[in-house]
Amino acid sequence: MTTINIDRRKFLGALGLGTAHLMFSNPLLAGNPGRFAGNNPLQLVKLGKSRIETTLLGVGTGVHGSNRTSFLTRQDKEKSMNMLIHAYNKGVRNFDCADTYGTHGIVSEALREMDRSKVTITSKIWVRGGGIPEPERPDANLVVDRFRKELKTDYIDLVQIHCMEDANWTVNQKKQMDILENLKSKGIIKAHGVSVHSLDAMKDAVKSSWVDVIHVRINPYGMAMDKPDPKEVVEVIQQLHNAGKGVIGMKLVGDGKLKNDSQKIDDSLRFVLGLGSVDMMIVGFESPVEIDNYIWRIEKALQQVNN
Repeated sequence: MTTINIDRRKFLGALGLGTAHLMFSNPLLAGNPGRFAGNNPLQLVKLGKSRIETTLLGVGTGVHGSNRTSFLTRQDKEKSMNMLIHAYNKGVRNFDCADTYGTHGIVSEALREMDRSKVTITSKIWVRGGGIPEPERPDANLVVDRFRKELKTDYIDLVQIHCMEDANWTVNQKKQMDILENLKSKGIIKAHGVSVHSLDAMKDAVKSSWVDVIHVRINPYGMAMDKPDPKEVVEVIQQLHNAGKGVIGMKLVGDGKLKNDSQKIDDSLRFVLGLGSVDMMIVGFESPVEIDNYIWRIEKALQQVNN
């Protein structure tokens, strides 16, 4: 595999100029700066070759989420509802859930104030030990049926297998993959895929025609990522993009570790938007003010990347 040698000092310097993504441009990692249609942070984007079209920015509901609890379930319910509706009123059309977050109920109530046909709902199935209260791991058809009841929706736009680390997960999870493929053929879900938490699992997704959309952890600082060196991760993300997978970037601020560093937030947004291989970004917001702030920041980052 072709690799890239990057001078760390030059790379960090380029971050400040908003040009760090250009350091990844070679035949293997030919990014596509300027791929987005203008500078609107809430523009519609297509997730690879899947049927899903949604906004560039989405709301992640799993901040500090585990065992069916998260920030949104622990704080006052009215505040969480207001934040989700505020995001929708601002133009966000993507809401990212998972069984481990416990946010289906809150999202379903917020959906009453939204046009469901214009909203993309993602949820994720937990197949590993821990993570959810029950020891049993029912098959995906039973889990998706429960998800639909909890979300009060006839269909779910995207269902993924959550938090894969196994280098052979596409073999070990084939039964659940086949079930999800059947659900897609019936229109119960529109697309399926995976959320990965290891580089080996990400590489396994590249080879799988089953993966429609994948969540990847990406930022220029190597925080809460599958490898601490961004270039290793970017190489595989580009392969995913080239294979037609929809790529959703997450952990842009290092699982919250950079959330109070304004410059690093801006650097990370410019970096990820400039790669040309990430279709959209999920951010775990905690307040309407944060949503407004990121919309402004992403617009500014797009202006720099697109010029």
